[in-house]
Amino acid sequence: MITDTRTLLVVDDEPANLQVLRNILSDNYRMLFAKDGERALELASAEKPDLILLDVMMPGMTGHQVCQALKANPTTRNIPVIFVTALAEADDEARGFELGAVDYITKPVSAPIVQARVRTHLSLVGMDELVGTRLAVVQMLGRAAEYKDNETGLHVIRMSHFSRLIALEAGLGEAWSDTLLNAAPMHDVGKIGIPDAILQKPGKLDPDEWAVMQRHAEIGAEIIGEDGSDLLNMAREVALNHHEKWDGSGYPRGLRGEAIPVSARIVALADVFDALTSERPYKKAWSIDQATDLIREQSGQHFDPQLVEAFFRCLPSILEVRSHWQEGAGG
Repeated sequence: MITDTRTLLVVDDEPANLQVLRNILSDNYRMLFAKDGERALELASAEKPDLILLDVMMPGMTGHQVCQALKANPTTRNIPVIFVTALAEADDEARGFELGAVDYITKPVSAPIVQARVRTHLSLVGMDELVGTRLAVVQMLGRAAEYKDNETGLHVIRMSHFSRLIALEAGLGEAWSDTLLNAAPMHDVGKIGIPDAILQKPGKLDPDEWAVMQRHAEIGAEIIGEDGSDLLNMAREVALNHHEKWDGSGYPRGLRGEAIPVSARIVALADVFDALTSERPYKKAWSIDQATDLIREQSGQHFDPQLVEAFFRCLPSILEVRSHWQEGAGG
């Protein structure tokens, strides 16, 4: 009885080898079989299996050539490939990994090893899908806040990329900076909870209205919650703290200096720069010089001085992003 709805494609020119793998795996997965490379590529494109078990030594197209073709096709490039082969030398294994395979099983195969490797790589596929889904939800919530605030989606794209560039320049590393890129769009998600009459008021807010507006930082943190994932934890700290100021004069908690999470310090800088240099119904766009002069003036007051230095070091790259994602430029 099949207990997993996922599909495996097994490719081998020897029927006996196909039968061995059928006996090992067919109780748990939907199985597809191909005896040559051309048929394997047809099935992979048409059926989009979750995993491919691929022999290397086959007449016509070799397994290596099949793997190259799979990785060159946008439809199939993300399907994990496990080579199953009698080639047992270290160089053979290295060649398989160079071509993009995720694993290498030597013949004669062991049933427990095959089952364990298949299970492991399918679970990794599932984790990738989960991360992708979580990221899509973050992006959708970010867009919802933009609609509420009459912002454009390009503002969030620009300030998120600015944030990543500043983080990289500050030495925070590729992985951390990429997480910030994906967390930054959530910075104003709390505006979903602010009444339209306040959020879209054309004039200056009175003290009571301003107190309500300031609540958007805490509302954003409440919306995101405490998920436990690196992405949503960072999104939460950005939403809660991006209006804090280096000198302690910000909100909602009046944090000062390094008590403010570095993610929020970076987003504050990126967000202000893009807001200043963007035209809105209620204001004209500032020039780059005007905006950068204000950022220099606010170093040590609104902004972390070290991050201001990083901002100016990567300003040429920031301006390239700004030009690419300019209003009306079409992205």
